[in-house]
Amino acid sequence: MKRSQFIKMVGAGTVACACGQLVSCSSKGNDPTPSNIDFTLDLTQPANAALTSNGGSVVQQGIIIVRVSAGNFVAYLRACTHEGTGVNFQPSSNSFVCPNHGATFDISGNVTKGPATRALTRYNTSLSGTSLRVFS
Repeated sequence: MKRSQFIKMVGAGTVACACGQLVSCSSKGNDPTPSNIDFTLDLTQPANAALTSNGGSVVQQGIIIVRVSAGNFVAYLRACTHEGTGVNFQPSSNSFVCPNHGATFDISGNVTKGPATRALTRYNTSLSGTSLRVFS
């Protein structure tokens, strides 16, 4: 194989890989939102202990659940609306932060800092005794 043929082959392969990577990255934010969410958390279980304190959060089935105040919870699809990275809850600022590109969302799921432009997808919550239901 001639050197020029080798360079063309390697160059074409690199471009193909880069294009494939761009397509996979740009489609992350377009993943379908699960609509059949319906599960219950037992707040007495150690895995859910964080939800016994205001500002505590847990992640279950791709949903981040936060205790806002006694008996008041919010639940959002954890995927950032920019590229799908899992957001984390920051109790000190009462906000959700995407560790990938720095997008932030308030406790209502609204964008407070880009690059995200859409609010987080919210799910319903219902507390009955020590059982917290999260559903669409």
